[in-house]
Amino acid sequence: MADVTLITGSTLGSAEYVAEHLAEKLEEEGISTEILHGPELDELTLSGTWLVISSTHGAGDLPDNLQPLFDELTKNKPDLSAIRYGAIGIGNREYDLFCGAIEKMDQLLTDCGAKRLGDRLDIDVQEHEIPEDPAEAWLTGWKTLIG
Repeated sequence: MADVTLITGSTLGSAEYVAEHLAEKLEEEGISTEILHGPELDELTLSGTWLVISSTHGAGDLPDNLQPLFDELTKNKPDLSAIRYGAIGIGNREYDLFCGAIEKMDQLLTDCGAKRLGDRLDIDVQEHEIPEDPAEAWLTGWKTLIG
């Protein structure tokens, strides 16, 4: 089992790029990783550490590849009390529901008993053309919480 499971929700690939970059940085520190792009609930181990990275599209909507997991969690409300997680959102502040997708996932994970480690990172693509940069800076502090 990986030390950190990175779960992505992406429409145009930005969350996937961030996940791949952060996985590389974690691996450099000796932390094993697994990246799952829009996994189903039965693909996930319901214990350990997750890092959920999602872009937002439309009116605060989840990407199509993450919606099925969100729906399964909403319907089944599994006990996620053995999960510790981090959350990174990618969005555009010009929209009313900036980073709405990660806000929804963050709330749902907490409602299912998971415990968020540290603060959620919301990346504005208008400020950061390369979202990997603020994500890497955030990871420096976050990885100290998973030890």
